[in-house]
Amino acid sequence: MKILENTIIAPNVHEMRLDAPDIARKALPGQFAIIIPDELSERTPISLADWDRQKGSVTVVFLEVGAATKDLADRPAGDEIYSFTGPLGQPFTIEKFGKVALLGGCYGIGAILRAAQAMRQAGNEVVCYAEARSKFLLYWNDRLEAVSDDVRYATVDGSLGSKGHAHDLLERNLQKGETFDHILAVGCTFMMASIARVTRPFKIKTIVSMNPIMIDGTGMCGACRLSVGGTTRFACVDGPHFDAHEVDWDVVLARRQAYLDEEITSKERKTWQRLNRHR
Repeated sequence: MKILENTIIAPNVHEMRLDAPDIARKALPGQFAIIIPDELSERTPISLADWDRQKGSVTVVFLEVGAATKDLADRPAGDEIYSFTGPLGQPFTIEKFGKVALLGGCYGIGAILRAAQAMRQAGNEVVCYAEARSKFLLYWNDRLEAVSDDVRYATVDGSLGSKGHAHDLLERNLQKGETFDHILAVGCTFMMASIARVTRPFKIKTIVSMNPIMIDGTGMCGACRLSVGGTTRFACVDGPHFDAHEVDWDVVLARRQAYLDEEITSKERKTWQRLNRHR
């Protein structure tokens, strides 16, 4: 797949647009792709943030974390990536619920854009919450505001909007009597687990987009298994969206920590391989 654009839209947050007409033609809000930068890279699941069916382009927003995303971030426009497979996973359920809240943090801000647009087109009142540590880490504010009835910002340092996390702001809103008929959340595990805790007492249907370790993305390997409602589910084919109140968050958090040492080693090994290629 050819890279059409690759830009930094916030520190450590990258927006990449790819020439992928087959994926653009079929993509739906909430789906993802498996990206492999080169033949030595791991498989990385990344949410589809936007697409243009006429131009045949697909946009992803990703956080530079390990070796594969570092490789992806370094590739200029005009370069090609080894593999870009999608759309994968089940899309969000889009229907007229009433008043809907969508919460995004880090890469999740990009991931909720098309969902917000689709929810509004379905006749819902759409309220979006965008979270970051500081205002300079937020992005796509104007795009999110264009497809929402209201956008509420939460920054940990209080530099824009409400001070704290998105779940803190949501909790204050709910405690003051505001109601929502449906909630979607995309972001880090801590964020989504916190939102599940906040909405559970209010009995609001809350859907979270899970991003566990994935390998093939088609349900063959079982690496992305989760415990949801006491049943083992595969995020890649059964999800990636699940009822937040049924997810076993203790298991999710434990598994997210399982390969931290290997991730560091992989990044170091990838750097060594690149250096040796240029000798």
